[in-house]
Amino acid sequence: MRTIDYLLVGGGLQNALIAAALAHYRPNAQVAIVEAGSRLGGNHVWCFHADDVSERAAAFVEPFVVRRWPKYRVRFPSYERMLEDPYAAVTSEALHARLTRLSANGRVHLMLGRVARSVETGCVELDSGEELRARVVVDARGPERFPQSEIIGYQKFVGLELEVAPESAPAEPTLMDCIVPQQGGLRFFYVLPLAPNRVLVEDTYFSDHRELDDAACEAEILGYAARNGLVVRGIARRERGVLPLPSRVPRIESGAGLIRGGYQGGWFHPTTGYSFPLAARLATTIATALDDELPERLAELAAHTARQQRFAVLLNRMLFRGFVPENRRAAFERFYRLPAETVRRFYSLSLRPTDRARIVCGRPPRGLSARGLLSALSNPSGKNHPQPGTHS
Repeated sequence: MRTIDYLLVGGGLQNALIAAALAHYRPNAQVAIVEAGSRLGGNHVWCFHADDVSERAAAFVEPFVVRRWPKYRVRFPSYERMLEDPYAAVTSEALHARLTRLSANGRVHLMLGRVARSVETGCVELDSGEELRARVVVDARGPERFPQSEIIGYQKFVGLELEVAPESAPAEPTLMDCIVPQQGGLRFFYVLPLAPNRVLVEDTYFSDHRELDDAACEAEILGYAARNGLVVRGIARRERGVLPLPSRVPRIESGAGLIRGGYQGGWFHPTTGYSFPLAARLATTIATALDDELPERLAELAAHTARQQRFAVLLNRMLFRGFVPENRRAAFERFYRLPAETVRRFYSLSLRPTDRARIVCGRPPRGLSARGLLSALSNPSGKNHPQPGTHS
C-alpha cells in the first residue's frame, strides 16, 4: 500500500489551511483530505483580525479571503466605539473553491463522501474497510469531539445571511451590538456586510447551555434588521453554531505522526471559541518544519499556546462563575474600553503581561460577584454560578 505524505481527516477550516500551506511551502508533498460530506467547509463564515495572521501565513490565507474592512464597531449601553483595526472574512464557498482549484492542479487529493472509521498514527481506516497510510495524519473533525467534562459554557449563535437593498447595508462590521435584552447569558448581535447586497446577522449568546431555538432567533434577527434600517429582500443562507468553552486549558495532543488539529485538538481561543489564529499557526508550523524538526516545533507551539490559553480559561471561569448570566455583558463592556492593541492581542492569543494586568486590574465590572470570583480563582471544575442578590 502506497504511503502518502500528509493525510488530513476532516474538511473544515483547519485542514483547508494546512492543505493550502503545504501547497504553498511544500508543493511536491503528497496531500489528501478525507471528508464525510460532499463539500468542504460546511456552512460557515470565519473572520480574523489583521494581527491574527503572520506574514508567513498570509501567503496561503489570502486566496481564501472574500472581504476586508479597515475597521469595525462595538456597541454597549454606555458607549459606542469604532476600532481602527483591519478585519477579514473567509466563507465556506471560498474554502471549497480554493481547495477544488488546488485539487485540479494536482496539489491536493480530495476524498469527499468518505467517512473515517478509525484514525491512528500513520493510518486511517475508512468505513468501507479501506486503509490509508501516511507519514503524518491530522485529525481535525470538529468541536463536537471536544471532551464534554471540560465544558464550562457555550458560545452559540444562529445567523441569517440577508439579501438587502444595497443602500441600506452598513459600510463596516459590528462585532458586538450588546444594546439588546440580555437573556440566557451574554447576548449580542454580530453584523457582517459580506457584499453590497448581502449582510450576515447573527444572534449570539455566551450561555450555560447549548440549546438554541432557531425559529425564535430568526425572528429576533429579522426584527433587529428592521430596527437598524436594513431593507431585507430575502434570506440567502442560514447557519448555526454551538462552540464549547472550557473550564481548563485544552489538552493539545499532537505528535509527529498523529496531530489532533482544530477544535478537537485544543487549537482555539478558550474565551471566544475563535479558531482562525491558531489554525493558521498550526498550518504554518506543519508546512514549514523540516521532517525531523516537526515534533520539536509542534511542542514549542503547543507550549506557547497553552501559556496563552491559561489566562483565557481564567477569564472563562470569571465570566461564567463571577456573574449571573444577565450581568455578563458588563465584562465585555469594560474590556472594549481597553487600548486597541490589547484588544487585538486578546483575540490573537498573544497577550503580554501588561495586557493581562489591564484586563483584570482596576475597578471591577458592575455585577461581579465576590463569591463567584473566589470560586473561579480557587476551583477549576464545576459551575458554581452566583445566585441573584450576591453580586455587587
